[in-house]
Amino acid sequence: MDSVPALDEPLKKILGGNTAKVMADHLDLHTVGDLLHHYPRRYAERGELTRLSDLPLDEHVTVVAQVADARVLKFNNGKGQRLEVTLTDGSGRLQLVFFGRSIYAHQKELLPGRRGMFAGKVGVFRQVRQLAHPAYEMLGKDDGAEAVAAFAHHQRPLYPACAQLESWKIEKAVGTVLDSMEATGWEGLTDPLPPALRDGRGLTTLPDALLKVHRPSTKADIAVARERLKWDEAFVLQVALARRRHSDTQLPAVARRPTPGGLLDAFDARLPFELTEGQRTVSREIFEDLATEHPMHRLLQGEVGSGKTMVALRAMLAVVDAGGQAAMLAPTEVLAQQHHRSIVEMMGDLADNWGLWRGAPSDEEGGRPAAAPDGAGQGTKVVLLTGSMGTAARRSALLDLATGEAGIVIGTHALIEDKVLFHDLGLVVVDEQHRFGVEQRDALRAKGKQPPHLLVMTATPIPRTVAMTVFGDLETSVLDQLPAGRSPIASHVVPAQDKPHFLARAWERVREEVAAGHQAYVVCPRIGDDLDENGPGKGGGKSTESTTSTKSSEAAESTEAAADKRPPLAVLEIAERLAAGPLRGLRVEILHGRLQPELKDEVMRRFAAGEVDVLVATTVIEVGVNVPNATAMVIMDADRFGVSQLHQLRGRVGRGSAPGLCLLVTEMPEASPARARLNAVAGTLDGFELSRIDLEQRREGDVLGQAQSGVRSSLRMLAVIEDEEVIAAAREEASAVVAADPDLAELPALRTALDALLDAERERYLDKG
Repeated sequence: MDSVPALDEPLKKILGGNTAKVMADHLDLHTVGDLLHHYPRRYAERGELTRLSDLPLDEHVTVVAQVADARVLKFNNGKGQRLEVTLTDGSGRLQLVFFGRSIYAHQKELLPGRRGMFAGKVGVFRQVRQLAHPAYEMLGKDDGAEAVAAFAHHQRPLYPACAQLESWKIEKAVGTVLDSMEATGWEGLTDPLPPALRDGRGLTTLPDALLKVHRPSTKADIAVARERLKWDEAFVLQVALARRRHSDTQLPAVARRPTPGGLLDAFDARLPFELTEGQRTVSREIFEDLATEHPMHRLLQGEVGSGKTMVALRAMLAVVDAGGQAAMLAPTEVLAQQHHRSIVEMMGDLADNWGLWRGAPSDEEGGRPAAAPDGAGQGTKVVLLTGSMGTAARRSALLDLATGEAGIVIGTHALIEDKVLFHDLGLVVVDEQHRFGVEQRDALRAKGKQPPHLLVMTATPIPRTVAMTVFGDLETSVLDQLPAGRSPIASHVVPAQDKPHFLARAWERVREEVAAGHQAYVVCPRIGDDLDENGPGKGGGKSTESTTSTKSSEAAESTEAAADKRPPLAVLEIAERLAAGPLRGLRVEILHGRLQPELKDEVMRRFAAGEVDVLVATTVIEVGVNVPNATAMVIMDADRFGVSQLHQLRGRVGRGSAPGLCLLVTEMPEASPARARLNAVAGTLDGFELSRIDLEQRREGDVLGQAQSGVRSSLRMLAVIEDEEVIAAAREEASAVVAADPDLAELPALRTALDALLDAERERYLDKG
């Protein structure tokens, strides 16, 4: 080939149409750059040098032996041919076997009397030990121990492959590209790391890293290559996030300072309890950000029940105090309704005073009446906006937002619609950030006259390095202290398959809690009658992410596989079974996402009022639902939920003065990974520790993809849990680079790498202000 292929060169120009099509269709590899960054998932060492008399079955070995004979044999009535080669080393004999069109090429190499090195997995056929299609290399007269050792310890790359394209074919395609690039001195390959950073960190060059990751001679080569390539991924991503942070600081925003003696002070004076020290500290951080003339971008994360909603409400009241409006975006109607109900209850008369004096002359600048009756001027209207609201209620809410009469709005995706206009949007609160893409949160922020302040909340505690990678454009506040009065939650695994009497006892415990004046939840993975919340007809699948951990034993594997194929338990079926059986006589009702909004709201209202004893529900109650009198939760098919999701569900109990109880029901065997996950949840209430377990069991790309526009993760080498030091150092280096050169004018290679990382869609999201 005359010239090196550019990294964006289509693979079909290099490899041919058929191979390129398979790579595109089944491996999502389209360009030369895609293929070079399709790293081996692991490496196979050919094995220790072994005498033929000592060959172990089913192990990879390397032998040095002499060809005794080689012959082509026919089989299948002459339709097929195979090459059989017999080796000897003086201690024993071994057979090699080859099939297919290449047998004659092998026959020309494997001549009787020649010595060679042969590597493969030892099998047996008709009581004869053999290697099928082994790797081999013939030895010359002068080849000695060094050549043998190099061959035996060669690291063979094994690539993520597919049924249509085996690993060795991918290895061959990578070799074609590497040969071409080496021949032209890696012309056109840009190194994203600035030379000072690379040299200062003792990292190898990019060409050397690519050669060593795809063609390593030793394990040390692999380590050198991985260290360098992890830095590429961490640094380029952190530069993208640092540029977003920098551009946000350049945007204008209205400083929102709470009015002394205003709405926030009135609210605080009515609180029947003391804020925790953590709530006070985080509130101070938020108020300091709100007082600046560039937009706040802050992530508020904390334990289940740590009081994040209270912190968010105080921030919203501070903005209303300053003449602005605040919007809270919730992922579901149930959660939006719950937030609206709880915020109105927390505010008391402050939530409806303002609506009583519409006749007062308004202040056009602030959207507030210029004068109000005594005691009324401290309130604001709190409205709800969801997609299923009636026309009249929706029109009224839209009018209140446009005129500024409503200071606070809580809503779902309906808030993002074009017809929703604000008088002066000053703060956007996004609850459960992982349910929304960057595009959605930015669409709401775009509704402000100037960029509003942004507070992102997540009830799923995440490790520091994940926060730096996923939410790297946000400053982070953490609430790790529970409010006074919160009770401990006891969690237990109920092995329904192994010990059915444990499940019977679980229902007895629910009856005991109800008899004591409390209430309970029963959670199921699906609705039933094909009304799965992910769409009809999907009820047989898992409702949450699954793991692919290695099974502890064959028995556990087969039992787990059988249980996994069983349709998930459903709300409709379980509710009927409980009402007619172990919970007969109790007030049992259902709640799921396919109910009409009015009915969902009514069910939750009656449950909160204590008119329902047991609520059988799907995960619509996962976050935000606050019923202090609910003390028990039974999660059916608990193994079908993720670790963090179980932690969220558990957080719905123990919210009052009485202790909480969470029972995790499963039919998985004791030795299975599923049971290990459940034992981890039952063993700790530390959400940050559980989040690490959760992230270790699933690909970081799932998380990154949701946080960064929903497209495929760019991380192939970097593991956000394992590579904490690299991520922290890369963030520091990226911040310094962007501070010195925000446009990367002096670093064109880094700019090129950034363009490759951020396709047009993702660039649009990350570059939004």
